[in-house]
Amino acid sequence: MSKLSRPERSSKSSRKGGHSPQGWRLRLHEIIFEADTPAGKLFDIALILAIILSVIAVMFDSVAEVREQHGRLLYVTEWFFTLLFTAEYALRIVSLGNPARYILSFYGLVDLIAILPTYLSLLVPGSQYLMVIRVLRLLRIFRVLKLAQYLNEAEYLLKALRASVRKISVFLFVVLTLVLIFGSLLYLIEGDESGFTSIGVACYWAITTLTTVGYGDISPQSPLGRAVASVIMILGYGVIAVPTGIVTAELVSPTTKRVSTQACTNCSAEGHSFDARYCKYCGVELNPE
Repeated sequence: MSKLSRPERSSKSSRKGGHSPQGWRLRLHEIIFEADTPAGKLFDIALILAIILSVIAVMFDSVAEVREQHGRLLYVTEWFFTLLFTAEYALRIVSLGNPARYILSFYGLVDLIAILPTYLSLLVPGSQYLMVIRVLRLLRIFRVLKLAQYLNEAEYLLKALRASVRKISVFLFVVLTLVLIFGSLLYLIEGDESGFTSIGVACYWAITTLTTVGYGDISPQSPLGRAVASVIMILGYGVIAVPTGIVTAELVSPTTKRVSTQACTNCSAEGHSFDARYCKYCGVELNPE
């Protein structure tokens, strides 16, 4: 949304005790949190590339041969990205009027987790703790979660999943009921001779069969058992289709509200209505002069 199409500035004072950054901090917020300006788009693209490259570096670091040959380069690369994401995290905090809301938000915690492991590895002395350091370094994979905040379609997917929770819950309850029924039935039909040593084992077989995974470690041997298994296999195709159809129906349902790309200068919240003038979370005016 261009500056000309933004809602008219209001002189009404900010509510709920919030305040907006001024001057260079407002410009910094526009670049970091918003994507409707050339600078904001360039920042988002550069950050996405940095996240992807850092995750690739972590993946290469997990390969023993690569780590032995290029360990020094991977170490320097890791610190480069750590300092880069640390600077980004600090700039996000500085650009907000109420940084506490961002720090305690999901993306704020993800940003923090993305940089902490490298610093924590410096605080663990002694070679006996090398395995602990390696575990901490694996947490750097959380950087890939930072990509989610740059995908507008993720919001639609989350809304569709939330709207489908009750329907999918009922569906899963029906599936679990079928698993219990068919598992008990196969336990009675096959028994210990075919590997169905308990109802629990039979239910495990029913789950792998109903979900079309079919490990093959247990299988019915009698004609009646195979007939029941055939019915379960056919039902498995319906099991796959139903939840997919539920979520798809929610995704293609008509959207009644237009959502802007503006982020609150006070709490960094997004997802406001297209014509919103104030943040729906903290009440601070959006896009103040």
